[in-house]
Order: sequence, then structure tokens, then C-alpha cells
Amino acid sequence: MFARNLKALRLAKGLSQEELAHLADIDRTYISSLERCVYNASIDVVQRLASVLGVEASDLLLRRPTGTTEIDPEDDK
Repeated sequence: MFARNLKALRLAKGLSQEELAHLADIDRTYISSLERCVYNASIDVVQRLASVLGVEASDLLLRRPTGTTEIDPEDDK
């Protein structure tokens, strides 16, 4: 769920992976890996991403975050 929510919230904010990575001080390839479920994010990373996206950290972990649509992680390749 984290990967799907991260991508949906990023796209809802109109951010590229590179923009989100810069704002959260995370490498862009790491954002890509998180969205593809290659890596699991630490609590610190979840919090930094949530802060940039303007949501609570728990919103990234919920099954269906409020105000977002489900997006297939394969759609943004």
C-alpha cells in the first residue's frame, strides 16, 4: 500500500519523482525504488515524504488515503 499511496499522492501534488526527492532530501532513484516496492522506507523517510506531500505519515500507510485515487505503479514508467 505504501508504494501505491506514495505515487498517488505525489502525482496528486503534481510532483515528479525528482522534485519529490529534492524536497525530501532523498535520492530520486530511491523514490523510484519505493514506488516499485524494491525497498521499504524507514520511519524517518516516511515522515519526510509525508511532510513534503502535506499529509500525515499514516496516510502513506493506509489502505485508501482520503482524497486520492488508486494508481497502478506501472502507469508512470
